[in-house]
Amino acid sequence: MNRGANRTSKQNTGRGTTKYREGGRRELTPEERLARKRRMRQQQIRRVKRIRAMFSLGILAVCLLAAGLVFARLQGEKKDGENLLAESSGQFAETLADEAAEKLAETEAPKSWEGNLPELGAIYGIFVHDVGWSHFFADASYCMAPVDNYVTAFRATVHNQPEDMTGTIEYRVNLSGSGWLDWTENAGEAGDSSGAMPLEAIAIRLTGELGEHYDVHYSVLQNQAWTEWKKNGEEAGEAGVAKRVDGVLISIEKKGADGVSYAGGIDPTKPMIALTYDDGPSVKATPVILETLRQYGGKATFFMVGKQAERNMGIVKQMVEQGCEVANHTYDHKLMTKVPPEELASQLARTNQVVSAASGISPVLMRPCGGARSDAGMNVVGAISMPAVMWSIDTLDWKTRDAQSTVNTVLENVKDGDIILMHDLYEATGEASKILIPELINRGYQLVTVSELASYRGGMLPGRTYSRFRPLTP
Repeated sequence: MNRGANRTSKQNTGRGTTKYREGGRRELTPEERLARKRRMRQQQIRRVKRIRAMFSLGILAVCLLAAGLVFARLQGEKKDGENLLAESSGQFAETLADEAAEKLAETEAPKSWEGNLPELGAIYGIFVHDVGWSHFFADASYCMAPVDNYVTAFRATVHNQPEDMTGTIEYRVNLSGSGWLDWTENAGEAGDSSGAMPLEAIAIRLTGELGEHYDVHYSVLQNQAWTEWKKNGEEAGEAGVAKRVDGVLISIEKKGADGVSYAGGIDPTKPMIALTYDDGPSVKATPVILETLRQYGGKATFFMVGKQAERNMGIVKQMVEQGCEVANHTYDHKLMTKVPPEELASQLARTNQVVSAASGISPVLMRPCGGARSDAGMNVVGAISMPAVMWSIDTLDWKTRDAQSTVNTVLENVKDGDIILMHDLYEATGEASKILIPELINRGYQLVTVSELASYRGGMLPGRTYSRFRPLTP
């Protein structure tokens, strides 16, 4: 859930094209190999220091025993003293040996993640005034209150953290009328879910070994705009100026060899596009697309029909595990203009429930079927905290069923910030993706989710419609 969820190794993130060994394992860069050697050297130094300390303890113990023996002899109690000291020294030696064994076991046993840091992700949710707690949302996903509502509490945890990695996620909030509250950690409530006062700002940090190897990035929705990314304990949002927090966006990323990391693992200085797939998932095309994305380190957004997701829940789970974005395309592929608002709301809610049951993550985006929209329907979309996502390139793959036609349409028209529409129902689309994904990466594009693309290009709001995210002008 990388995005909360496991994510594949990334390519073209500002440090050159990633290389892979045979079998798909990523080849470490020179900087990463150097950093790994330094960590191993530090571990060896710590091990030697501990062993030296234990030898010192042993020498001290012998000195104390000798001093005790001399004292006993001087007091004329040689026999009793020797017996007492022998007994004491035996117990002390046994205790010292046990402690030494434990320490050596600790220093000798390597951490399961050393040399191969896993992809972690934040999982988080909000308490909406007079509504309740939201579902948990995946790493780098928009978590927003409905239109005309606000957030009174917040919670977060970390997905995929190894059991032998110390540390946790800590966060605190500025609650209107109360100021900054104490730090809370690991899914605990920050704020006041029983009250009516809104949050005004948040700060988040990582501790222990978790904080040594990862950065946490975050932004908040305030005054109808998303703040710039903050990280590692910095304050996001303006407190004390009557501005409330209406949404939260969080991403946990590995620290780079140069100490730099970006939210979502995305380099904002490089071009990026979002591949999107509608109407699936299907056993014919979706696994092919996911495997190609895994192999080349890309991500995509899947706008799923609920009944299709219900038939292929294992595939939905795999999407999330790879860091792809799961999104909503109604349960029965109903056009917004052909159903009453209450039916649309039911269609969207049912699909959210199916996807959440399959993956533990609830969709935050929807796509109107056929691109058809109505004012009443968009009011429903805004009321459940969702933006509507359209597209800037339509491959017409559903019509041509021809892989080369799909490839040509994309490669002849693609630009930085495009949202590309395909359908993962057809084998031809799977075959086209096998060509497109590596070629787009080769051309320098980062393949990101719609939410990630938006997060660097102004963000999204509930009830609004978006079809592309071009680079922001200075």
